Amino acid sequence: MPVRMDQTHIRNFCIVAHIDHGKSTLADRLLELTGTVEKRDMRAQILDKMDLEREKGITIKLAPVRMEYKGYELNLIDTPGHVDFSYEVSRSLQACEGALLVVDATQGMQAQTLANLYLAMDAGLAIIPVLNKIDLPAADIPKTTAEIVSLLGCQPEEIVHISAKTGQGVDLVLDQIVARVPAPNSPAGEATRALIFDSYYDDYRGVILYVRVFDGELAKNDQITMLATAAHGIALEVGILKPNMAAGQTLRNGEIGYIVTNLKSTREAKVGDTVTRTKHAATEPLAGYRDVKPFVYAGFFPESNEYYQELKDAVEKLSLSDSALHFAPENSPVLGFGMRIGFLGLLHMDIVRERLEREYNLSLVVTNPSTDYQVSMTSGEEMDIKSAAELPEPAQIKEIREPWIKGEIVVPQLYVGQVIQLVVGERGIHKNVSYVDTQAVVTFEAPLANLLTDFYDRLKSVTSGYGSFNYELDDYRAEDLVRLDFYVAGEIVNALSIMVHRSEAQRIGRETVGKLKDVIPRQNFQVSLQAAIGGKFIAREDISAFRKDVTGYLYGGDVSRKKKLLAKQAKGKKRMKMFGKVEIPAEAFTVMLKRD
Repeated sequence: MPVRMDQTHIRNFCIVAHIDHGKSTLADRLLELTGTVEKRDMRAQILDKMDLEREKGITIKLAPVRMEYKGYELNLIDTPGHVDFSYEVSRSLQACEGALLVVDATQGMQAQTLANLYLAMDAGLAIIPVLNKIDLPAADIPKTTAEIVSLLGCQPEEIVHISAKTGQGVDLVLDQIVARVPAPNSPAGEATRALIFDSYYDDYRGVILYVRVFDGELAKNDQITMLATAAHGIALEVGILKPNMAAGQTLRNGEIGYIVTNLKSTREAKVGDTVTRTKHAATEPLAGYRDVKPFVYAGFFPESNEYYQELKDAVEKLSLSDSALHFAPENSPVLGFGMRIGFLGLLHMDIVRERLEREYNLSLVVTNPSTDYQVSMTSGEEMDIKSAAELPEPAQIKEIREPWIKGEIVVPQLYVGQVIQLVVGERGIHKNVSYVDTQAVVTFEAPLANLLTDFYDRLKSVTSGYGSFNYELDDYRAEDLVRLDFYVAGEIVNALSIMVHRSEAQRIGRETVGKLKDVIPRQNFQVSLQAAIGGKFIAREDISAFRKDVTGYLYGGDVSRKKKLLAKQAKGKKRMKMFGKVEIPAEAFTVMLKRD
């Protein structure tokens, strides 16, 4: 354990930025420059421990690390930049006094830069603007500087110019952290209070908490209590991260570190909860942060029913280290037993699917993602439904409310017209356009369900890749929503049912049966694909049957023999159509995600 620091020599800070603006690379340089990680152990994205993070080049989980510089103790929390993981960012900010706002000199301000900056300002942090990638030929330093100055109201000389890749200017960042980030101001009172800003489950050691101590101190073998869940445990080990765990005897006020507990589940030690000593326990919890609520749901089914138990165990294990994951068992006549899982967005869903397939060797069928809806019944009862299949009979429904989001799109001024057209085309309401130097910020409201599948891809294509997008859940609004069902060979397939706005039902029905026609294989009999609202069919496509030439071996002779054989074949096909079952391939269930 390093030398005990006086509280005035502690600096707690995090790095916030848009995705891919160089947070993790800057963290690498800081660790290298302060000698926290030996040169021989250094590798790119050292704080990104998951294979997926390294492959995709993005940060998914936040990671804390302690560095020492010129007699100061610097605690850094590296945060994710993608909109789906902004809940990770809000947690980190609560544990810090300062934030490095990293902006890419080639791209300028982006949607997540703004979103994360507002979060940092709300938390009252000291903000140090950092201009990264100044070594690239495409870097437009004057333009990006002007954007930062107009946004923060700071002086141009307050912006630190760096290249995280080459290390140029990174020592200035460390000096600025020491000079401008305030020291923690925590009283050394008796009642210990520490904020949990992350927790995960280790197969060998149990639940491990990442905490920031605000009052008092925590020692090894202390009896601890969580104020929100009232769970009791023991601090089997306390220590700091450098970036690997380094055990010590105590964690004192102002410090960031970890606690290895004897708890069995992260549900007992929720992120945002306050840890206190059971003896001399604190009564007032620290201001935590809101519980994250998933709003994208999808059904996960194993390819064969015999693997259902393995899927269930895998999801439970994964949820131990991802507190945002909500799940419940689900049963479908076509797909068998599976799990309905709630996510924070499509990237979150993608990451979880890849982790289940890789880490647990599962082959999965994933249904079309949907959001949750609030249903008011004529009886006065209120329902929360997670999929169209759960919708009650139309006669019992008074109104259906769907989630709407507040969105923000940052684009060069040139593309404002196309962006507004795109938003309005998705039933969105354009609210305002403001300008930060040459960039435009378009704010709008839109129904979440319409943005679930390919909105982000289409935004990228209409803005030539320059548009960036950030959103937050706003409220639930009553709309004219209907359940759109799909029939394959006359049988309804519940797993394909979706909720849509009545005005879009015809178009979506037609598009979907067209896509299903491409993925469902031909049979020996004709297969009809239909879209319906209630009992009314609104779209249809037919998959024609394989045609075997039953008259091929005939030569010459009476034409009536041919007719007889063809009639017999037609009769057989009709009979087959009555009893024949159509095997629906896995990709039919993700047909909504297919780009045109």
